[in-house]
Amino acid sequence: MTHRITMIPGDGIGPEVTAATRVVAEATGVPIEWEVVEAGEKVMAKEGTPLPAYVLESIRKNKIAIKGPITTPIGSGFRSVNVAIRQELDLFAAVRPARAIAGEGTRYPDVDLVVVREGTEGLYSGVEHWVDRDHSAGETVNIITRKASERICRFAFDYAVSNNRRKVTAVHKANIMKVTGGLFQEVFRQVAKGYPDIPSEERLVDNMCMQLVKKPEEYDVIVTTNLFGDILSDLCAGLAGGLGVAPGAVFGKDVALFEPVHGSAPKYAGQDKADPVAEILCLEMLLRHLGYKEAAERVFRAVWETIYEKKVVTYDLALPGYTLWPTKPSKCSEVGREIARKIKEVDLDAPLKRREWTNASIATTENLVTDKVLEE
Repeated sequence: MTHRITMIPGDGIGPEVTAATRVVAEATGVPIEWEVVEAGEKVMAKEGTPLPAYVLESIRKNKIAIKGPITTPIGSGFRSVNVAIRQELDLFAAVRPARAIAGEGTRYPDVDLVVVREGTEGLYSGVEHWVDRDHSAGETVNIITRKASERICRFAFDYAVSNNRRKVTAVHKANIMKVTGGLFQEVFRQVAKGYPDIPSEERLVDNMCMQLVKKPEEYDVIVTTNLFGDILSDLCAGLAGGLGVAPGAVFGKDVALFEPVHGSAPKYAGQDKADPVAEILCLEMLLRHLGYKEAAERVFRAVWETIYEKKVVTYDLALPGYTLWPTKPSKCSEVGREIARKIKEVDLDAPLKRREWTNASIATTENLVTDKVLEE
């Protein structure tokens, strides 16, 4: 059976990382027919909108899509295409795994967390307005509903059950935001009662940030609201090695869309230097969703071994502190081809190789420039 999948290349580095991902997808042997549609800045002038109707129609028809990053103007310009897609298709559950890949570039080589983020409402959804005619004050509306809270909490517990996870932690700010945060807290507690075999707990969002930095190994599945989930998933990506290795997906009732956590990095567009790993790990998530568990595991292990060997990695993973020896940065396309080459070679039964790291070998703050670029 051939799977017809919508492919949205995106803006900036998007076309490069999605091209590398298609090379890896072909190497898996999974029969995929790509339906390529464009969204974002490049179609704005032509279509008058960054999100043409045919993009949504393609996703609705195929039920599954993968996209590159799409630029969202800061402070002005068009509305976030990512938010619009989630709301138009009711993609309510954003799943963002944070797994340390071969222990590289992180103080936490054993991190294995999943942030489950509500994706349709809350402070992040863009319901805001000016309070006065002079535009001297603005207001953002934090809409939290019982329906959306219940389905995201239930999704998190179901995810924990189906993926053999050990605990679900709800994150909110109910001590200050007593109505909206209180509602989310109340619904979480109600849903948790239906899953007596899955331990559950709660954390305030500010305390959660501190706890994740101090002892991330104590957490597993984190479920939270839209804005908090966006912030915490970036934090968790940092624990696991950076945005360059952070995949994601958003799920609705009938549709799944796979997308990296990082941004479009427009200043690096067309240079073939961006790290394609996050996009390739989105492919791994997509394959698991389709039921191709062995192919997905091969993708993951091929990525792991490529980063472990440090022979073919992009500039972010070749920086001092991410490697024990000088490494010449490889191109985005070269990394894609190397991972594709390893697909059939990996040993699915062998333990994942790990390297012991000392504090001296851990990435320095100068290396964080790559994450700043990917956020843009």
